[in-house]
Amino acid sequence: MSTTAKLIAPSLLAADFANLQRDIELVNTSEADWFHIDIMDGVFVPNISFGMPVLKAITQHTKKVNDVHLMITNPDQYIHTFAALGANNLTVHYEACPHLHRTVQAIKGAGMKAGVALNPHTPVHLLEDIIADLDIVLIMSVNPGFGGQSFIENTYRKVSTLKEMILTKNAKTLIEIDGGVSTANGKKLTDAGADVLVAGSFVFNSTDPIATIKDLKSAIAH
Repeated sequence: MSTTAKLIAPSLLAADFANLQRDIELVNTSEADWFHIDIMDGVFVPNISFGMPVLKAITQHTKKVNDVHLMITNPDQYIHTFAALGANNLTVHYEACPHLHRTVQAIKGAGMKAGVALNPHTPVHLLEDIIADLDIVLIMSVNPGFGGQSFIENTYRKVSTLKEMILTKNAKTLIEIDGGVSTANGKKLTDAGADVLVAGSFVFNSTDPIATIKDLKSAIAH
C-alpha cells in the first residue's frame, strides 16, 4: 500500500464487549483500513484489556489488518504467540524494551510488521538509530491505559519532528496516532505527517459508527 494513503484504524478497546462480533462486522463493512487492538497487562499501564483467548476470537472474524498494540512489560516472551494469534502488525513500547533492536528484529522474524510506540513524555529523537528498521511508529497522544482521554496538543510537534527524521533517513516508516483522534484534529495530524489514525471512543460512541468512520476518512483525504 502506498505510504501516501491515509488510514483509519478503529480501536476495539472502545467497542461494546458484550457485542464484540457485531462491532467487528461493523468495522469489516466500513471504510476503515485496520483493526487496532490494545493488549494491556495492568502493570505497564493501569488497566487490563484483552487477553490471548479474546484476541484469538477477534482475529477469526476480522477481514482487515490486525494492528496489535502491546502495552505490556516484557513483550519479547509473547512475540511468537501474537503472530500465531493473527497479529499482522505488532507494536511494542519503547519504554518497555531495553533491547529494542533485538525486539524489532524478532517481530519481523515472526512475519509481522514491527512498530514502536512512544508515550507522551518520550521524545522522538530516541528512535533515530532504529527508524529505518521500523514499519510503524505509534505516537501516544494521550497517556496509555484508558480510552476517552483528551488529546495532548504537543503531539503535532512530535509528528512533524518524526516525519522530518523519517524523510532524512529515507525510511518507509508509517506514523500512527493513538488517543483523542476525531474529525476536529484528524486533518491537522495528517498534514503534520501522520499516516494512520486510531479512533476508539469517537467511532464507537457515535450514533452511526460507519458514518463516523466515513466522515473521518473524508476529513483526512488529500
